Amino acid sequence: MTARQVVSAEVAEALAEGRPMVALETSVLAQGLPHPRNLDAARAMEGAIRDAGAVPAWTWVEGGRVRFGAAWDDVERLGSPQVPTSKVARRDLPAVVAGAGLGATTVSATLWIAYRAGVEVMATGGIGGVHLGTGDVSADLLEMATTPGTVVCSGPKSIVDPLATLERLEELGVLVVGYRCERLPFFLAREADVALEHHVRGPKEAAAFVRARRELSIDSAVLVCNPIPEANAMPAGEVAQAVRACEGRAEELQVTGKDLTPFLLRCLAERTNGASLEANLALLENNARVAAEIALELADGAPGSASVS
Repeated sequence: MTARQVVSAEVAEALAEGRPMVALETSVLAQGLPHPRNLDAARAMEGAIRDAGAVPAWTWVEGGRVRFGAAWDDVERLGSPQVPTSKVARRDLPAVVAGAGLGATTVSATLWIAYRAGVEVMATGGIGGVHLGTGDVSADLLEMATTPGTVVCSGPKSIVDPLATLERLEELGVLVVGYRCERLPFFLAREADVALEHHVRGPKEAAAFVRARRELSIDSAVLVCNPIPEANAMPAGEVAQAVRACEGRAEELQVTGKDLTPFLLRCLAERTNGASLEANLALLENNARVAAEIALELADGAPGSASVS
């Protein structure tokens, strides 16, 4: 870590003691979910990680520094609609640090920050992907191709093309693993009609994949795709219909770039009368729990820890 990268007291203690930890992105709080449900999600994710025996570590930017770990006051600020907060991918880190602004991290920034701190596992909701027809490809994909780590998610967000996203991940050399599933989870829906080549039955097998990646010195991430709990899943057809309507609205309003995903998620919540929001909260908590369970398995005398420079 450098002077531009600082950790909270809790995270510093956990790192010194070698305790299992799960890194968490903060864009989901600042841009992805409405207030106050974003704070409900934060509490649930932290609780799931702590209940499993691991330490939650939010990633964010403030005062010219990249931060790893946050007090609850910080989480509330990041999730406040009254506080201007930038959406920060890894590419944006130098600009936001130089400007000394408040920034909430995406998957790509979180994966990079966690790796620099020596933390293997992170949790999120859904990753970005390939938006057909727009040429928009999420920075998440390239970051996973170039930064080692383990990303636990519920597959690509339902607003992207699942097959094109999986093909791009394969092209980039990212190992995609189904967690207790054989088809690609599709965020709000249990699955897309896309078969996965690799899958595991639980945290022990997932940890074995991660250890093998470390021992082979492969400098890319393992993407663990964990389906939304069945009780909270939405019908795939209903999600697809709502997404098409929201994409049309985005095109009409000329919403593009990093504003597109937050816009589509808000639109989905409106068109589904809040059902997509409830599903999102459920999968975030579930992914945090699974990530913590994998982190615990890796902490149990795991050989071959990734080196950090």
